[in-house]
Amino acid sequence: MRTSASSSFPTVAGALLAALGVALGAFGAHALRASLDPGLLDNFETGVRYQMYAALALLVLGTQPAQRRAPALLLAGAVVFSGTLYVLALTGQRWLGAVTPVGGALLIAGFVLAALDARRG
Repeated sequence: MRTSASSSFPTVAGALLAALGVALGAFGAHALRASLDPGLLDNFETGVRYQMYAALALLVLGTQPAQRRAPALLLAGAVVFSGTLYVLALTGQRWLGAVTPVGGALLIAGFVLAALDARRG
């Protein structure tokens, strides 16, 4: 049975986000370990960790037809949260730390919506 593009979105997004997370994790562990300050490397690794949390959540939500609102928020949250941490780690631009919580709030909202939609579904 074929699914519509909108119902496959969480699975596709989750799989791609996970693949990118593994690649970035390997990049951090091998290419950045010797060149980054340990604190900045920690920021990078935190970005990878939360990206993987969001990716796994998207993969699970992709199996749940009632989940229509949460996936977009989780993807946006992962991009903003992890993306700002990656750029902060690679450039040292500390002002990005002020933007990172926006991504965290999007992730939280996505998980709350997932719970609400699961109760309704």
